[in-house]
Amino acid sequence: MQDTPHLTETSLADLGRDDWLRAVAGIVTHQGAFETLGPHHSAALVTAGSTLLVTFESLQGIQALSDTAHPLGWELAETNGWSQLALISDGDTWFRHRAVYGYFDRLVDDGFFEEFDQVVFYGAGPCGYAAAAFSVAAPGARVLSIQPQATLDPRLTEWDDRFVHMRRTSFTDRYGYAPDMLDAADRAFVLYDPNEQLDAMHATLFDAPNVTRLRMPNMGAALQGDLISLDLLNTLIEAVAADTLTRQHFAGLMRLRRSYGPYILRLMSKLAAQDRPRYEIAVCRNALSRIRAPRVRRRLRMLEEKLAASQDGDAATQDMRAGSPAQP
Repeated sequence: MQDTPHLTETSLADLGRDDWLRAVAGIVTHQGAFETLGPHHSAALVTAGSTLLVTFESLQGIQALSDTAHPLGWELAETNGWSQLALISDGDTWFRHRAVYGYFDRLVDDGFFEEFDQVVFYGAGPCGYAAAAFSVAAPGARVLSIQPQATLDPRLTEWDDRFVHMRRTSFTDRYGYAPDMLDAADRAFVLYDPNEQLDAMHATLFDAPNVTRLRMPNMGAALQGDLISLDLLNTLIEAVAADTLTRQHFAGLMRLRRSYGPYILRLMSKLAAQDRPRYEIAVCRNALSRIRAPRVRRRLRMLEEKLAASQDGDAATQDMRAGSPAQP
């Protein structure tokens, strides 16, 4: 294996699609290989260490989530001395294309994955589906999949109306039904918010002894971005690679959300919709003990005033029923 490349020195932000792909190809070619896979996919390989991180990402997601528009695996590869294979799609494609299948077939035929001591597959959403589905190419790999779809075959998941435009795409041929493709994995982790109904329904389909489902309640529908904001995504991938991710470890990491504004606001909104002001007050007070949050403070003040007025009204009603006037 070669020395770890300096992948992250050059920012790729503000580049158009073609320029971005050319820039990525130029960076990885000296340390690995770049290959175009049909009209909407490409693969960027960097060889460095005996651990291989395989990520599935969309070009749009990379540009939205990274200030430097680098594939998310590059930082981890540099930090840990890993090899990195980034599968990149132009748009959400679920990587359902024969050129992608053929690429993985060639890697298998060449014994590529056997060169590494450890292989980790990662993706989120449509890319989480792909991480699970293509992990079958590397038996014994570990998988971290965030909010994956199990399949978009309407015969099995017609209840998911978010991706109707994909219903003519085959999910029944090569690398098709993602839960089945995890059979050869060493361990797989599926992260989801149980309050996001469709995500939760997909997650239940990933049901096998080697699959651990990890719940992230009240975190919403964009878990990858939240984990990046919490500075937890790289930590989770590293834990998967080291085989140290457990339910207890995950629960400890997720305690950070108690100081995370978007999570607090989602929880407050849920409690408000349920008309549970006392619980919402408790959440506000807990949050304000940890962070500065003017919006939460204003909400707390309003709730406390409303609760106090309600209690005064209840007291007045009780006094009237007892036959004595309410005290001023």
